[in-house]
This record gives sequence, structure tokens and C-alpha cells, in this order.
Amino acid sequence: MTKVVFRKWKNGDIIALFPDEPWSRSGYMTTSYMHVGQHGAADYAGVIADTSPAQGNEYKDLLNELRAIGYTDLRIVQRARPKFTNKNM
Repeated sequence: MTKVVFRKWKNGDIIALFPDEPWSRSGYMTTSYMHVGQHGAADYAGVIADTSPAQGNEYKDLLNELRAIGYTDLRIVQRARPKFTNKNM
């Protein structure tokens, strides 16, 4: 099961954050996904601070896109504590 948090930027764009999927083994960034740019690194706490929760009708297109590329076991949550692999943080 893959946790996903959907958030909305002030301009209306939706971002999916994957708090349990670190972007790399070093650093504190988590994996994210948007229609434009697709997968990328995101500062989880920063994105949460700069966005608002996305409603189901706002993130449904992004959710469908994620499912189409292979995310078939998503668990939608409002917030989560990111898990990082770097123990030196």
C-alpha cells in the first residue's frame, strides 16, 4: 500500500506527495508527482505549509493518471509523517 497526500497550490495545480517514498538516499526530500513535470523531489513540510488540502473532485484527474502509470495500491491520507532512509538527518 502506497500512501499519497493530495495538495493544492494557490494557482490550482494539484501535487501528490508520497511520504513513505524518499526521493533519494541522502537528503530529506520525498517523492512527488504532478501532471506537468511528473515525478520529482519535494520538501514535504514546505509543500504542506504552502498548499491547502485538495478535495476529491480536485485531485481525481491526477489520481486517475497515477493509477494509469501503475499506482494501483494507493491509500489517500490527509497528512503523514515522511519516512526517510538517511539516518544522519
